[in-house]
Amino acid sequence: MRQDNRLPRVLHALLHLSDMKDPATSEQLAGMLNTNAAVVRRTMAGLRDRGILTSIKGHGGGWQLARPLEKITLAEIYEALGAPTLFALGCSNENSQCLMEKAANAATARALQKASETFIGILSSVTMADLAVDFEKRLAELGLSSMDTIHFDSHDH
Repeated sequence: MRQDNRLPRVLHALLHLSDMKDPATSEQLAGMLNTNAAVVRRTMAGLRDRGILTSIKGHGGGWQLARPLEKITLAEIYEALGAPTLFALGCSNENSQCLMEKAANAATARALQKASETFIGILSSVTMADLAVDFEKRLAELGLSSMDTIHFDSHDH
């Protein structure tokens, strides 16, 4: 099963956006994320629709944060991405008449529901500002500050 890596990639892009004074074009973000601009536009449109980003058309336009980092939770971003399925696991034949299969399905469904609730709970307690603090800590551990970095090449960060 192919992994859905949109959440960490979007978090990465939002950290870059928070560090930029001018709007970032889809092409710039695509370069940072090693993808194409059409994928960026599709993905970012969901965040715009949820009030996380704004988009400005035309020359000098692009994507910008609509709110400060401390006002954006990771859960909001996850939901803006369509709340991708967390696990490849699922229930067997949901219309089965076998009581044993129904018991197995119910146990699996309960566990998956609890895992999803835990995941969303954790994402709800973390803001983009928390990620920015983590980034700054990592820079400091390397003896750097945000003033020492512009934007790393997409393979260096």
